[in-house]
Amino acid sequence: MAHVSAAERRPQLIKAAIDLMAREGVAAGSTRAIAAELGVAQATVHYTFGTKEGLYRAVMEQLTDELVTQVKRAAPGDAGFEETLTTLAAALWRTVREQPSSHHLLTELILLSLRTPALRGAVESHYRNIIGVTADLVTEAAARTGRELASPADTIARFFMAGFDGLVTQHLSILDEEAEYSCLQALVASVVALAGGRLDLIAVPRDLVVAD
Repeated sequence: MAHVSAAERRPQLIKAAIDLMAREGVAAGSTRAIAAELGVAQATVHYTFGTKEGLYRAVMEQLTDELVTQVKRAAPGDAGFEETLTTLAAALWRTVREQPSSHHLLTELILLSLRTPALRGAVESHYRNIIGVTADLVTEAAARTGRELASPADTIARFFMAGFDGLVTQHLSILDEEAEYSCLQALVASVVALAGGRLDLIAVPRDLVVAD
């Protein structure tokens, strides 16, 4: 059998871990089970990541990077300030609707990290990354449109993520598309107001929240 380097094996193990834990939950994500998912020896996991916590950190980083990439890709380059914030919120919510298992897994890992000292840095890094990217996008939109922010970009980003995380938890717990649509609209309006803008006729596209 051809030798596979740790650099090549790493993304394979991360994907196997995500597939397994998204399907069966974090509690099922032992190094033995993850190794079996990929069809390699358990020692391969420990050689590549050191510990199970090391693998979990890599999984959180991968899930975070995927979400950030999708939102950045959706950022409009020539829209107004209010429309830009609305588009970004809609793009992020689209990931919730289209990839609920990823958000479920990320939520489980965040809660686990709060009780696991070896993972504490991972959850802090996750939020710093998400909040930092959101703040940067808000700042860029304000600079592009000549908008003077009424609140610091970091405050706007933290406020938005606090509300968004709550909506994600509700979505995973009790599905109510009409309520989600109303709440997402209210969240976007509140974020725009905090930034010193007006929502006016800009609205979150309904088809991103309510199924046909």
